[in-house]
Amino acid sequence: MITITAGLLLFCIILTLHPLIILIHSLWQIACNSNPIDLKRTFGDWAVVTGSTDGIGKEYAKELAKKDINIVLISRCLDKLKATKNEIHLLNTNIQIEIIQADFSKNRNEIEKIADKLKDIPVGILVNNVGKLTEYPMYFGEHSRTDLWDIININIAAATLMTHLVIEKMKKKRRGAIVNVSSGIDTIPMPLMSIYASSKTFIRFFSEAIRAEYSKYGLTIQTLAPYYIDTKMVSFVDGIKKRPLIYPDAATYAKSAVNTLGKLNSTAGYWIHDVLRFIVIILPRWLTIRYIYSVIKEERDNYLKSNKKNND
Repeated sequence: MITITAGLLLFCIILTLHPLIILIHSLWQIACNSNPIDLKRTFGDWAVVTGSTDGIGKEYAKELAKKDINIVLISRCLDKLKATKNEIHLLNTNIQIEIIQADFSKNRNEIEKIADKLKDIPVGILVNNVGKLTEYPMYFGEHSRTDLWDIININIAAATLMTHLVIEKMKKKRRGAIVNVSSGIDTIPMPLMSIYASSKTFIRFFSEAIRAEYSKYGLTIQTLAPYYIDTKMVSFVDGIKKRPLIYPDAATYAKSAVNTLGKLNSTAGYWIHDVLRFIVIILPRWLTIRYIYSVIKEERDNYLKSNKKNND
């Protein structure tokens, strides 16, 4: 009954806010599509993208390559790094592409290895995209200790230490951009994704804090907070490919998100997700948590049923 009531209330709120949603869409389009920014001239010749062989990271790197920015791809799988490098070179043969194999779930030596390989590269844009989510939504006690360690280190430590590697050099040059990929669920507690959502809350607060510290030096610190994007990370969501307006694919999302860099410090990166974010923020927290819990629990149940059927 509570779930039905919450759903009806959410539907009524969306109907009531419909004119405002249209206004947000119009303003978003104006802000992002007018006066395009020359990212190379504004921030520099080189970009570093973590988690760059799949999903958002890979497509974001492609968009930067189209703008004649040299790319450093960082990921843990060497074969996928080489394949992604070749794929991006087909888009633009005039840029330089470097690859660094690194596994952020391991110890601090991985960061030292990256630091050594980046020491002579003038990084103008850092995209902290690498992240980890479990195969499907889980109750906290169902996580393995390996999962917990990986999520904390990949989602929190990687972005923190990568930012530390480049930020003082950017400060000296008085230009540069750091794009921290968070999540639309970084503003509320998230049952069945408790650790993932909490790690993304860290990213939001971290970004806002260093923005306050470094914006006076000409640095752009952007937070991207999308909801579900059609990638392998959320393949447990049944029917995600049937709703491309709400759940865009990574290429659509990245093209939209790159257009916000230098214009919006904090955004979902995709207009309809910013509308969803606005609705989530204005709703009472208890209502949002109950509603989202019911939705994610249904996604979990559907995944487990489907998986059991496939294994029988």
